[in-house]
Amino acid sequence: MIHAVLIFNTSGIPRLTKFYTPLHQSSQTLIQKIFSLISIRPAGLCNFLDAPELEAFLGPKDGSDERWRVVYRNYATLYFVFVVDGAESELGILDLIQVFVEGLDRHFENVCELDLVFHFDEAHHILAEIIQGGLVLETNGDEISNSVKLASKARRNSFASSNPLSLGSGPGGPRSGSLGWLTDRLAGVATR
Repeated sequence: MIHAVLIFNTSGIPRLTKFYTPLHQSSQTLIQKIFSLISIRPAGLCNFLDAPELEAFLGPKDGSDERWRVVYRNYATLYFVFVVDGAESELGILDLIQVFVEGLDRHFENVCELDLVFHFDEAHHILAEIIQGGLVLETNGDEISNSVKLASKARRNSFASSNPLSLGSGPGGPRSGSLGWLTDRLAGVATR
């Protein structure tokens, strides 16, 4: 099971956090602990590590001897980190990180840290298309992209139809609604 998905920059500042299991301590302390574990690792080492230190934050595994694992990847100035248990394949999670990054790249056209800061809701939506409740739902990049585009279009249409000062076309066609006379005047369509 996937217990947490984190994205933070090389300074340790979180840009996206999603926890699928309850925490026993503060999330900020957990993020700092994970950052301290992976930031000191040289680039040549593998991208996953056992992390028994996380038991204090996420709780011990159900009486078993399994340990929490941190699987991460560094892209430019961002660390993409997944905290998983022994039921998940580390290589499968590395592929899932790649799918997530490709989904972000498709949506934001070459994603950067500022995209995650200013459009965090869209980044969370992309993540929700891939993972729900700690389980992987979708790994097909086209399906993820189509679903996110459809949701973005619905959100824009909803905003345009609920905004009475919107000059765009709503469900009743262009310049319809109670303020149609005002938008006509502003657009210079009214007769003189």
